[in-house]
Amino acid sequence: SVCIVGPALSAIDQGFEVYVIADACGDVSDEAHERAMQRMIQAGARPMTALQYLLELQRDWARGETYELTTGIAKVHGGGYGLGIIYAKSMFGASEAH
Repeated sequence: SVCIVGPALSAIDQGFEVYVIADACGDVSDEAHERAMQRMIQAGARPMTALQYLLELQRDWARGETYELTTGIAKVHGGGYGLGIIYAKSMFGASEAH
């Protein structure tokens, strides 16, 4: 996060909406990460997670052309959400896009 503070603040200063994928940023310590995130939020950046961003890109499970790719990524990297997809698929044959 420390490495993206400068570019994020600059983009905010130039009038851009800035979204920071908080769980995709690494730092030398948890403290450094928290301070960097707080500084960007203070300036107007909006934090989000990688999973949240992925699901916002999908928007609607009826979008069949990206359904398998999105659920595949979520199964591998989505933690409890990914497990929920696996469970729903195995127990109920879930296929929201079809």
